[in-house]
Amino acid sequence: MNHILDKPIWWALHDDCKHLGQGSDQVKIFHPEVAPFAAVSSDTTDNFQGLYERIQNEQVVVMFSPKQDLDPAPLNIIANIPGIQMVFEGKVEASEPESLTEIVELGEAQIPEMLALSQIAQPGPFSKRTIEFGGYNGIYRVENLVAMLGERLRTGQFTEISAVCTHPDYAGKGFARKLLTHIVGKITAEGRVPYLHVRLDNTGAIELYRKLGFVKRSDMNFYVLKK
Repeated sequence: MNHILDKPIWWALHDDCKHLGQGSDQVKIFHPEVAPFAAVSSDTTDNFQGLYERIQNEQVVVMFSPKQDLDPAPLNIIANIPGIQMVFEGKVEASEPESLTEIVELGEAQIPEMLALSQIAQPGPFSKRTIEFGGYNGIYRVENLVAMLGERLRTGQFTEISAVCTHPDYAGKGFARKLLTHIVGKITAEGRVPYLHVRLDNTGAIELYRKLGFVKRSDMNFYVLKK
């Protein structure tokens, strides 16, 4: 039986995130300035043809799939990045008192700083309208944004945590843990379940997520596609 998290992009575009994208009953895609993500109702040639017709010649789109042998023809696979999907099943920890004062909400005024940090830390796709997913928080040092994360794909009872990153000069100081503890508490307080996606080769992040109570739910491949 299929689970809603087997197709998180598809169901997010049916649910809380539908105002950020467009599409039909077979093909859905986010606005490219929000995210490069696309999805189809089922992996058929007709549906991939429909996606092909919706994107521009130089536009790159990303699809998530548990399948390791996805055939999206007529689209070309530029890269297939192995990853995993993790769901929070741990005990919710209270944020440290100092975290409550140093963690700040990020909004439109901070977009240039967020884009700059994402270029350095490379947490995954992040564009000038990505913040419209909501729930972004960060930590500053010497007036510079040095760590951040936010929410992304919301579907059913699940909220994805995304853009988890720290400037390399501030790595190892526990900023990611503080931000994750904070956002997990917020999401669970809303009666929702936190989940996230991570590259398989990002072993440090996977270990941190496990320590915080996330468990692997499934493999999840990140397909980068283009005409």
